[in-house]
Amino acid sequence: MNVLVWLGIILFILMRLIGGKKGTRSFLAIFLNFGVVLISILFLTTPKVNPIIFIVVACIVISCINLFYINEVNSKTITAFISTLVTIVILLLFIVIVAKKTMIQGFGEEEVEELSIFSLYIGVDFVKIAAAVMIMAAIGAITDTAIAISSPMSEIFLHHPTISRKELFTSGIRIGRDILGTSANTMFFAFFGGYLGLLLWFQVFSYSFGEIVNSKIFNAEMISILCAGIGISLVIPITSWVTAFILVKE
Repeated sequence: MNVLVWLGIILFILMRLIGGKKGTRSFLAIFLNFGVVLISILFLTTPKVNPIIFIVVACIVISCINLFYINEVNSKTITAFISTLVTIVILLLFIVIVAKKTMIQGFGEEEVEELSIFSLYIGVDFVKIAAAVMIMAAIGAITDTAIAISSPMSEIFLHHPTISRKELFTSGIRIGRDILGTSANTMFFAFFGGYLGLLLWFQVFSYSFGEIVNSKIFNAEMISILCAGIGISLVIPITSWVTAFILVKE
């Protein structure tokens, strides 16, 4: 039995012991999301499929898995789901513009040598592919932030049912401020952890600071992180407003 199986078993046991039935559903959700990602990769390279439309559908499915399958259908997950969809639409429009203006689509010179034996004339729009990849990278953090805000706001309303809509919204913003810094830094360090080999490449080949910040592959990842941070920032007031609007009936 290889290391992957053992690590999977240990993860399942810990999630089951700590999370109970919800922990089991969370473990299974990992494989469901992995399946959605695999299907997305297959369809994104199909010339007749619009990557933007398909990635929106994929994000909806991922949000349903992470919210409704794990936490069941309730007021907390419904408000988090609505907030996630609104944020995705706003962020997607912004990301498409950024991808076109910054010209980060395609491959950097560090990747060209490995791909030189293949033809890049595959009939797909690389701008839309780049936008789809960035929104897919941000969906997990956006969904996590949305439920992290809607859940305590629902608890606040449960214990203080006479709270006004404005006060509940303000409480959500305060909660979001505590989450914002850690969520943005999580995305930042995930980049450096995943692309440590790229940074070592820059060091070995004596890249100057100017060459690093102008590298396409570096810029593509940094822009992806910044767009994800913008999405996290947007989902906080959106979730706070949607939750307050749905829970408090004035």
